[in-house]
This record gives sequence, C-alpha cells and structure tokens, in this order.
Amino acid sequence: LIDKMKLTLEFGGGAEFLVGNVKKHTIDLPDTQQWTLGQLLEWIKANKLQERPELFLQGSSVRPGILVLVNDTDWELLGELSYQLKDNDDVVFISTLHGG
Repeated sequence: LIDKMKLTLEFGGGAEFLVGNVKKHTIDLPDTQQWTLGQLLEWIKANKLQERPELFLQGSSVRPGILVLVNDTDWELLGELSYQLKDNDDVVFISTLHGG
C-alpha cells in the first residue's frame, strides 16, 4: 500500500523566483485522497510559494501566461484543474510573461 504519491514539480521562465529560485522540486503528497491539479495548486500555494503568490495564481487557477505541462502534455488537453494526478507525474510551470 502506497501512502504517498511522488511528483516532480518544475518551474521555469521566471516562475522559479516565486519558489525560492529552485527550478526542480520532488514532493510527496499524502495519498489519502485522489489529488487533482487544482488541489496541487493549493498545496503549492501553502507549501512552496515564498513570495507574490498573485504572480502565480489567479483565483483557484494559475495566472494567464503560465504554461502548465503534465508529462510534457499541455494541461488544457488533460482537463486542467480537474486532471487527476498519478504517481511520478512531472508537472511543469513555465512563465511566458517577462517583466521589463
């Protein structure tokens, strides 16, 4: 019985600055529920975001301009917030917005 789900989170394009300048995070989520991408965003907000969460999140989703990939597939093809995460998924957040 697996009691945790391992995920890899990657942040790029400037998004890494919101999570302490660390591009790659390996995390374990308690496997007490079926996790969705929406719930993962809440977890990231509570556990990883170190500054300016408004640059990453807007409401319950990511801000426009942040590309989300799950195992190299655009999350829009997977159901976005309702996508059910699986053990060893690789979730990538790439900011396409560049401040100037």
